[in-house]
Amino acid sequence: MNIARYLDSTYLKTPAQSGISDEETLQFDKKLAQEAIDHGIFAVMIRPDYVADIKKYIQERHSDVVVGTVIGFHEGTYSIEEKLAEASKAIEDGADELDFVINYNAYLNGNLELVKNEFVQCTQLALQHHKVAKWIIEIAALTDDQIADLTKNISNWSLEHFSENDLPNIFVKSSTGFYQTEGGKPNGATFEGIQIMLDNAGKLPVKAAGGVRTPEDAEKMIKMGVKRIGTSSALGLIRNESSSEGY
Repeated sequence: MNIARYLDSTYLKTPAQSGISDEETLQFDKKLAQEAIDHGIFAVMIRPDYVADIKKYIQERHSDVVVGTVIGFHEGTYSIEEKLAEASKAIEDGADELDFVINYNAYLNGNLELVKNEFVQCTQLALQHHKVAKWIIEIAALTDDQIADLTKNISNWSLEHFSENDLPNIFVKSSTGFYQTEGGKPNGATFEGIQIMLDNAGKLPVKAAGGVRTPEDAEKMIKMGVKRIGTSSALGLIRNESSSEGY
């Protein structure tokens, strides 16, 4: 199986988190972009601050590698206005795909109307500019029933507010990779969590993110039905190597 076309090669640490400079972060992102160009990896997923430079880098090499970025990352508690502003800037800078962190805290607190409003407004912005919108629901913060319910709500809101042709460009995504779990529990995609998402996403595609660390796991996720996989080990996966850590 050619898994490269399913992969989003991901680096989402800030310079402060990784202990390197802005320029070193940019050089690392360029390295990811070049690996994607050289090995047929579908996309690079990077922080918003680096989108303009990486888009230019890829265009200068006449490549069709997709540039994705994260919005409201990683807590998801940004206001709707803040998410719209961040997304608008990313679009202006050349992002092809926007991975929004849904306000899962609002969902857990019963404020479904806020979650619906941010979903509709932010997705509308992305689609109006012919971009892909992915919605990170942070499954490690949710129970199985909540994963099912939130995924189903996103599916229903999509059917209610957008056309059939829009649905392939509205993803439900599992994880940020930054959520802090206790007791060694996984904070990314699990087979069980992804299956619940697939069972409730309706016509929406699903992206598994975080925790996919072997080629076998990636192939199994794809066979289950996921359309994309976010990983910090993209090159290792296509080289048939395993990763013991990272996103």
